[in-house]
Amino acid sequence: MRYCINCCIHLLPNDLHRQCFRCRGPDHNNQKCPVCRGENKIPLYTDSKQMKWLAVLEVRTDHCESWNGLFCLRKGKLCSLMFGLIIMTLVMVSYILTGAKHGLLLIPSPFHYGAFASNPSLMDNESLSDMKDHYQPSKMNISYAKDYPSIKLIIDTITSKIEFITRQRPDLEELRKQEPHMFSVIPNKFLPNSKNPCWYEEYRGNTTTDPYASNSYALYSKRFRIIFDYLRKVFWNHLYHYKDKHYRLRCLPHFYIIGQPKCGTTDLYDRLRLHPDVRFSAIKEPHWWTRKRFGIIRLRDGFHDRYPVEDYLDLFDLAAHQIQSVLQGDAGKERGKRSNNIIIGEASASTMWDNNAWIFFYDNSTEGEPPFLIQDFIHAFQPNAKLIIMLRDPVERLYSDYLYFASANKSAEDFHEKVAESLQLFEGCMLDFSLRACVYNNTLNNAMPVRLQVGLYVVYLLDWLTVFNKDQILVLRLEDHASNMRYTMHMVFQFLDLGPLSEKQEALITKSPASNTRRPEDRSLGPMLPTTKAILRDFYRPFNTKLAQVLSDDAFLWKRT
Repeated sequence: MRYCINCCIHLLPNDLHRQCFRCRGPDHNNQKCPVCRGENKIPLYTDSKQMKWLAVLEVRTDHCESWNGLFCLRKGKLCSLMFGLIIMTLVMVSYILTGAKHGLLLIPSPFHYGAFASNPSLMDNESLSDMKDHYQPSKMNISYAKDYPSIKLIIDTITSKIEFITRQRPDLEELRKQEPHMFSVIPNKFLPNSKNPCWYEEYRGNTTTDPYASNSYALYSKRFRIIFDYLRKVFWNHLYHYKDKHYRLRCLPHFYIIGQPKCGTTDLYDRLRLHPDVRFSAIKEPHWWTRKRFGIIRLRDGFHDRYPVEDYLDLFDLAAHQIQSVLQGDAGKERGKRSNNIIIGEASASTMWDNNAWIFFYDNSTEGEPPFLIQDFIHAFQPNAKLIIMLRDPVERLYSDYLYFASANKSAEDFHEKVAESLQLFEGCMLDFSLRACVYNNTLNNAMPVRLQVGLYVVYLLDWLTVFNKDQILVLRLEDHASNMRYTMHMVFQFLDLGPLSEKQEALITKSPASNTRRPEDRSLGPMLPTTKAILRDFYRPFNTKLAQVLSDDAFLWKRT
């Protein structure tokens, strides 16, 4: 293929190249030239064959550059103008639709929450007065303030359907049928000389056997492999050898921090683990009782192989090794005295509330309610277990939960819309099912954009009180913990029967920086809209009232937090 440098087009045969008027010199006459005559078109040839008429390339000659060039320029400007108008129209349409969705239009969109009928006469006076104390209306959220009466109708419907009915507790034989393997591994009696529920289990491997080769926690998470590498190295040294047999000490936790998420459980965990007598599982939140034993690794990934109870027990081997040293009498007298007081804890914040997996594994549900709950199985093995619950104003908890788990487009306006949508979904469930059925409804919980149900503390607490005594459960408030940490930590120490600490040890525990605080990028988003806060206060009010009655403490009303 040759190139005509003057014309800058591809030309193949030499004779076509000679037809280019720029290449013919100054004597060339356009009027007499058969090629240039007519519309000044030069046909494009490819492989010596003329192309079809649709593929003709126009090349304008110099004699029309003045007028035709001006015409082409005007034509180009007209096309550019039309194209610009189209783009501007699309941008304006996008702005209007997006502004209507997020309430950013100067004129409220008629499509904003079309499902709600606005009726100012239905405004709750008490809630409005509370709202006025904290809120001066601004242009930015006028449209959201108009949502309040409509959403209040939904909340009133939900409130009218609330009934706190005591659940029927399943018997032990029913639990055995559901989890036969678990009952075959965990005995019904534990060592009498240990504060923790521990027992000896025969180990049938040898020195070359990897006791953690099939542990699912080690297989599915790289960050736990370092822990298990250490356990492998010291495993054989902590076995109890008797009559040519080898036994390993197995332990379950003495206490559980069971909830709730975004209520300070991580901070409580970090402070408790500084106590010399407290040992936790190798992983802060194993989520075994609620998720891993059902094969849930991440909620969004569906089900995997179920984690057997042995994998869960492996997480307490570090603590079991220390207890084993005391039981064998290998430790010094002073150290042995201290180690004998060791208690084991576990801090999965899902334990109190997450029963979403029951519908896939347990039959015989009554009107959509789960026949078995997490606490039924824990109590079956550990009737003397101690439980710690850290709670927080459910309104603030929900916003913190949203900021922590939402991945994109976070804003106070987006949170408001998600709250409204979740309330509608919850109302739809309450019209057909009981409160307990809706709270433990997996489909509903996955559909709601924000986790409203986690803040219904009293529903979960009442269900735990059907199997555990009230004196086995310590309920704390994050607000009290933040304002007087020393006092709340002393309550925990006393509840767990922990020994006294030196001033240095106590200062280390109580004066450490707070854990798991709000991220800087989330702080920049500011608080939730006052209208959203008023809506959520109305929604949670009857549940907080019942909680305060159960605990005989009006602080759990969260009137002023």
